[in-house]
Amino acid sequence: MAAAAGKSTRNGNDTVTTSDIEADIRQLRADIAKLTEQLATTGEHSYGAARRAAKEGVDQLRAQGEATIESLRGNAKDIEDQITAAVREKPVTSLAIAAGVGFLFALLSRR
Repeated sequence: MAAAAGKSTRNGNDTVTTSDIEADIRQLRADIAKLTEQLATTGEHSYGAARRAAKEGVDQLRAQGEATIESLRGNAKDIEDQITAAVREKPVTSLAIAAGVGFLFALLSRR
């Protein structure tokens, strides 16, 4: 049974007043406000941590990409050096191969 403001309500052997209920509601509101604050703070920390992790990942991928590009450049330079050496050793054979490849490209481009 509910009573008027400031009066007590009997529930078994316990007596609860309206002011007790109001105090509990105020405490609940304060607790909810604290939880909301903590969630906001946790969200900001999580966002910051995720952003730092993403930046580190991007930096790591950039470094790996640059290392891969340098490796490919080195490999291309080695292949170029090998081709240059082969052409200098056997210029006639190299010229015949170049003519044959040119002929094949010409045939393929007609079709």
